Amino acid sequence: MSKQVAVIGAGSWGTALASVLAANHHQVTIWVRDPKLAHEINTTHTNHKYLPDVTLSPLIRAETDMQQVVTGKKIVLIVVPSQAMRDVTRMLAPYVEPDVILIHATKGFEIESLKRMSEVISEEVTPEMAERLVVLTGPSHAEEVVRKSPTTIVVSSASEESMMQAQDVLMNPYFRVYTNPDTVGAEIAGALKNIIALGAGMSDGLGFGDNAKAALITRGLAEIGRLGVKLGANPLTFAGLAGVGDLIVTCTSKHSRNWRTGYMLGQGKKLDEVLQQMGMVVEGVRTTQAAYALSTREDVELPITKMLYQVLFEGKDPRQGVEELMGRGRTFEMEDIVRAQNNFYTF
Repeated sequence: MSKQVAVIGAGSWGTALASVLAANHHQVTIWVRDPKLAHEINTTHTNHKYLPDVTLSPLIRAETDMQQVVTGKKIVLIVVPSQAMRDVTRMLAPYVEPDVILIHATKGFEIESLKRMSEVISEEVTPEMAERLVVLTGPSHAEEVVRKSPTTIVVSSASEESMMQAQDVLMNPYFRVYTNPDTVGAEIAGALKNIIALGAGMSDGLGFGDNAKAALITRGLAEIGRLGVKLGANPLTFAGLAGVGDLIVTCTSKHSRNWRTGYMLGQGKKLDEVLQQMGMVVEGVRTTQAAYALSTREDVELPITKMLYQVLFEGKDPRQGVEELMGRGRTFEMEDIVRAQNNFYTF
């Protein structure tokens, strides 16, 4: 059954998800800040800045008026940078229907509060809307989704009904949607994998090869699980699409902004230079800052995150950072797994 859906944000991921919805025969209205981009989407059905060489469905329209975009929609999908989430949610909150299903697809933390995106959104909408809030995450590059490459993702919510509605509106033959009620784990995994992707790219930029990258990804997953479990996540989430699945795709693909950013850092470029060259938000940079603060607050050891924080914000040489990681004291590999199992069995 065709629905009218609002997508808030016309970056690469927002545009790709709008394309999925249009492929499912839904009428999609995208909210954009830039009138020029709205005109481009509506007249040429393109979004060259974020998804070059892609033709968008005529079922997708763009508007700059938030009230016009949101009013009357039963499903609203928010896809904006993490540091803009609170302001954008405040903008849309007065216009959403009382029974709306809010879905967000942003991976990161609010840097000032260290809160997950669902926590930020929940503070700006009614308690009833917050209870139905859905998180969308998992291994997915916009560049592949918009070309209808087979993709699997996860939706997570405390509301089983909301998860099923999100699943129904999004799923199609090339875009498979699973459900998982562990929103904490889904959001922690989706945010922290960007940190590990920075590290994987940096390792590649330094020319360290596949052995080093495999070790970094594997130990990175241990870090993600360690912090996630401390914050209340189900450890099994990190073995699924939201965890190891998203980690693999982000750490191994040149589509990944975070991998590309790390790669250029490994080649000796400075962070400001890299971000200017990227021209788009690189969530892993701010997430590294937030996760480092969370590790201090929660007394959780995150050595890869700490090293990347020092490289990004304290001027540490990337090669020195990796060498210090390799030179750390002896430890037992299964320690994190045993701890996670023990935590799981006490749920």
